[in-house]
Amino acid sequence: MLNIVLVEPEIPQNCGNVARTCAATGSRLHLVRPLGFDISDRAVKRAGLDYWHLVEVFDYPNLDALFRIRPEAASDLWLMTTKAPRPYADAAFTPSSWLFFGKETAGLPAAFRERFPERCVRLPMVPGARSLNLSNSVAVVTYEALRQTGFPGLS
Repeated sequence: MLNIVLVEPEIPQNCGNVARTCAATGSRLHLVRPLGFDISDRAVKRAGLDYWHLVEVFDYPNLDALFRIRPEAASDLWLMTTKAPRPYADAAFTPSSWLFFGKETAGLPAAFRERFPERCVRLPMVPGARSLNLSNSVAVVTYEALRQTGFPGLS
């Protein structure tokens, strides 16, 4: 099962769209705080996220806590960043890969990218384009990982 990690996401609509992608693909959603929105049951119901119950969501206070609780993440992770030297299609995803995406305004922390430079990949874009929307980026990379692994469990 793929693991989608949003590090300090800021925009609730992006998180909702990512959660929907996770629901449709059977991927787990991991949220690393701080969050720019509320994910309480009340807030989720008010937002009308009727697919939220289909998503396995994990919440961590910070990246260190995620790696302390989920040490396996360090052995099969991919960091999506506009600062990567190679495209995401060069990554060799597995069915249990951990796909990390940074917050909308700043991306992944520099220290985190520097810790795993060989695992940093990007979405190719025309010169001058800053980035794609977070939820679009998650969908593109999630489906590439699923394609590479034969779309396990999907019909």
